[in-house]
Amino acid sequence: MKYHNYFVYIVANFNRTVIYIGVTNSLTRRITEHNMGLIDGFTKKYNCKFLIFYEHYPEINMAISREKEIKKWNRKKKEALIEKFNPEWKFLNESLTSIESMYR
Repeated sequence: MKYHNYFVYIVANFNRTVIYIGVTNSLTRRITEHNMGLIDGFTKKYNCKFLIFYEHYPEINMAISREKEIKKWNRKKKEALIEKFNPEWKFLNESLTSIESMYR
């Protein structure tokens, strides 16, 4: 089986009051799409375009399963996950190139 790069990610609005969980095979492309408002729906409506969390998976089914798992959690549990990974909830958009290059 050939492995690829898939990411479960969480983006937030500027005030970090609204979060969105998604899955992608390219963080750079997806976050750029969110930033430019190219994806209609929740993230565009609530201006969720700031990357605050990600996890890497080599298989799409693993990533989708994890995305579904996290989406079922309550807000407090999601916040704990984010804070363990990114304690200050820093926006990671500027690090996209280096993040993806780690998995090449």
